[in-house]
Amino acid sequence: MEPPLLILAGGTGFLGQHLRRYFTRAGYQVRTLSRRPRHPDDLAWDGRTLGPWAAALEGAAVVLNLAGRSVDCRYHAVNRYAIVRSRTDSTRVLGEAIAACRNPPALWLNSSTATIYEDTTGAAPANAEATGRIGRGFSEMVAQQWEAEFNLGVLPRTRRVALRTAIVLGADGGALPTLARLARRGLSTPHGSGQQWVSWLHIEDFCRAVEFLVAHPALAGAFNLCAPEPLPNAALMALLDAHYRPRWHLPQPRWLLEIGAFMLRTETELLLKSRKVVPQRLLEAGFRFRYPTCAPALADLLPQLP
Repeated sequence: MEPPLLILAGGTGFLGQHLRRYFTRAGYQVRTLSRRPRHPDDLAWDGRTLGPWAAALEGAAVVLNLAGRSVDCRYHAVNRYAIVRSRTDSTRVLGEAIAACRNPPALWLNSSTATIYEDTTGAAPANAEATGRIGRGFSEMVAQQWEAEFNLGVLPRTRRVALRTAIVLGADGGALPTLARLARRGLSTPHGSGQQWVSWLHIEDFCRAVEFLVAHPALAGAFNLCAPEPLPNAALMALLDAHYRPRWHLPQPRWLLEIGAFMLRTETELLLKSRKVVPQRLLEAGFRFRYPTCAPALADLLPQLP
């Protein structure tokens, strides 16, 4: 009996590599759609147009789309266009490929982002899937267009799940290695006021949550992929400070972060937006986090950093 097939689009980055290893260990055959194939089972695609890769979707158990240009850049017109189109184009063409299948995939999981919700400060309720307040800024509009494209096609035999993923913490990619490197050098102080909320998720729980959604065929629609306990930025930085105990502490007021972001060709929104999100639907479905709070998650991950 052949193993179930998982098609992973845009799977060469931090999250994709972890998912590939996780599902391979779970007994899946994983084939990656990539602009630069690296493995014998990889399939070449451009993320925009149908091609020979589409035939691989026939009979697949799962299609998982992570494709999208990095948002770690300046939000000028060219980059805004690329950010939106890389997400909507890849989602559109996957929908076309699934619609053309005689034996379509049973499940299509598509990346989205917890940034779809508005800036949520102070004691305001955290954003759950059913009650969260959708924002109106650029990042929120990107997420809305992404999900609109995902839900557009008529695919009666394919279950669809949108993954509204928060900041994923891992020792080998994502935001944590950069934050840790800066914390060692005294930048373990709050970003700006430090009052903005941070929604996060341990990489192990990210992979486990995806597997949980695959294994429960009654679950569909949007799911927040985040730990159940968001924390203020100041609390997150205090955990890093306690671990590294730098000799000095450099303040990080908003004006300094703006200068630094300009020099590094990125945006302060990545640090300063208040993301207060909870995984209500996952919890109601029975998922249990191994790392529900941030301190144990960092205690696990930080010793693994070089």
